[in-house]
Amino acid sequence: MKYQSRRPALILLADGTIFHGKSVGDVEGTSFGEVCFNTGMTGYQEIFTDPSYFGQLMVTTNAHIGNYGATNEETESDGVKISGLICRNFSYTYSRQDAQESLEEFLSSNNLFAISDVDTRALVAYIRDNGAMNAVISTDVDNIDALKVKLSEVPSMNGLELASKVSTKEPYYFGDEKSEIKIAALDIGIKRNILRNFSKRGAYIKVFPYNTSYEEMKEWNADGYFLSNGPGDPEPLDNAIQVAKDIIEKDQPLFGICLGHQVIALANGISTYKMHNGHRGINHPIKNLLTGKGEITSQNHGFAINREETEANKNVEITHVHLNDHTVAGIRIKDKNCFSVQYHPEASPGPNDATYLFDQFIENIKGVKA
Repeated sequence: MKYQSRRPALILLADGTIFHGKSVGDVEGTSFGEVCFNTGMTGYQEIFTDPSYFGQLMVTTNAHIGNYGATNEETESDGVKISGLICRNFSYTYSRQDAQESLEEFLSSNNLFAISDVDTRALVAYIRDNGAMNAVISTDVDNIDALKVKLSEVPSMNGLELASKVSTKEPYYFGDEKSEIKIAALDIGIKRNILRNFSKRGAYIKVFPYNTSYEEMKEWNADGYFLSNGPGDPEPLDNAIQVAKDIIEKDQPLFGICLGHQVIALANGISTYKMHNGHRGINHPIKNLLTGKGEITSQNHGFAINREETEANKNVEITHVHLNDHTVAGIRIKDKNCFSVQYHPEASPGPNDATYLFDQFIENIKGVKA
């Protein structure tokens, strides 16, 4: 193991609080975003490439990051989507035989600035108490006043539309074109593993850009529709909300995950709100109210739907709740072929408790086709 030369670095939070660390590698860098944390013990590459994390500085609570390297099979998009990485111990070497490169090489090729040697326990405790907020990580440790000025100009995640930053620019296809089931997916930040789960269940998917209308999507004669996960505030997504309204009105099979779940709620007059620090991890407990069973789930969201408004809506039923804070984790529209969840059934953090949701959607489609 060679000696790694590293530069002093800092984390400056929007409220003026400072934490110290060192650069990963002998590089200079500065990066802005909303600071948040993920409690997963593994899966760092999936986290870094998940479009839902676009514009965020990611704090990993696991003490060691990078020890199993990186591989192409574990990317969830076309590249890194977080704006920066903050960790305790960064491993420059790796031990997994299947890895194709070190995490340092992976981050370098994706131009991601990262800092380590941070007291992440103290930082996470601070975020838990004070909420997710904008921050900057930088090696420019002698110009704090200038960093404060630039940080004050970074827009808040509340009200920020980011789907357009991560969505595909042109429609594309995924799966076997000879499949009997066709799913039209609106890409507002879609993960590749969602497409894989649809494909292995016999579906052929056409993925549409975030600003595609329902009229354009239905020209493909899909059997069902999907609203993807994604980053940012759902309320500015006027087109996606209208698409959800149109699909529900036509009573076409519709499934939404995370941001898609929030869009479906907004389409039914249920508001959303920015959470104090969000849910980001791979062991979040969910209760399915329809079956009474529990699920251990992967979650990644900073917004949620209003529970009181959901309970008051005569057309909507709560199907899943988060057992830690009782936020709404799933809904269905009564008398319609529409349901959604506020977690990631495509993720496999160990348990695969939630993959039945893909089967449920496919069965809904088959029922309508029949």
